[in-house]
Amino acid sequence: MKKTILLIFLVVCFGFFSAAGAIKAEAASVKLTYSNFFPPAHIQSKLAESWCKEVEKRTNGQVVVEYFPGQTLTKARQVYDGVVEGISDVGFSVLAYTRGRFPVISAVDLPLGYTSGTVATKVVNDVYNKFQPKELMDTQVMYLHAHGPGLIHTRDKPVKKMEDMKGLKFRGHGTSALVVKALGGTPVPKPMPETYQMLQKGVVNGAVYPFEANKGWKLGEVTNYATADFSAAYTTSFFVVMNKAKWNSLSPDNQKIISQINVEWAAKHGEAWDTSDAEGIVFFLNQGGQIIGLDSKEAARWKKAVAPIIDEYVTKTNDKGLPGKEIVDFTIKTLNSLQ
Repeated sequence: MKKTILLIFLVVCFGFFSAAGAIKAEAASVKLTYSNFFPPAHIQSKLAESWCKEVEKRTNGQVVVEYFPGQTLTKARQVYDGVVEGISDVGFSVLAYTRGRFPVISAVDLPLGYTSGTVATKVVNDVYNKFQPKELMDTQVMYLHAHGPGLIHTRDKPVKKMEDMKGLKFRGHGTSALVVKALGGTPVPKPMPETYQMLQKGVVNGAVYPFEANKGWKLGEVTNYATADFSAAYTTSFFVVMNKAKWNSLSPDNQKIISQINVEWAAKHGEAWDTSDAEGIVFFLNQGGQIIGLDSKEAARWKKAVAPIIDEYVTKTNDKGLPGKEIVDFTIKTLNSLQ
């Protein structure tokens, strides 16, 4: 009888301490929210969601991330400020949606003739690591990445030479808007989620974006022509950042784990941009789209037309007390070493 009572006592004690341990472990976990403007089905959104799952897995549940895609937590233009203000703990959006706020990193977006997302992603991270710009210091940068060559797409009128751009309105933002203007078109600055409807309703005649958006954002359904203006191709830089206070609330071990995941995921995003570019081309062609090439003479004209954008960047950045020429020279040198 005494042995039975002792056994029951031990079982009860074990259950109590196990429950207490579970409660303590749960209390010790950090819960984060993650805001992203990409729709859930987009490959970039899927990668962001897989980052969340990987963080939880490798930290053994000590860091749990709740994912909010498709602008359900903050709009595309609000994501960065939303992280700073604590509306979300982690955010993923476009640096150029806040024009002028990120002068150093915006050098990467210049029309330097990009050929792939993998290359553009390496360039933007190299520029960040080299200059450690103060513009991003109000958050903890997880990683940056950038899409493949941004090109001209139109709905009804094919663009075979620069003169064909005249009188056409294009959805563009940041550097892409400057490219449109330099080539003779009229930019209409709107975020990517509004582009499909703008094209469908004829608010704009075209848009500038990488091939991937033909499938990823279904823009191949509402455009008929793509001009392969690679000599004037720009990129767009994306950020994944965390609220500073939240980052500092993590243990050093978990910070180290997440930092390693960040290195891996930056590369995954770059590769995904290239894979989805290829898929976007196929989707576009299957919709009956036509890709227009430029001969070497015309390509040289386009490159010359966008060159003043680079010069203007240097001047404006220097005026802000930043080493504009050094930033551009480093960006071009890095790009050339990778292409």
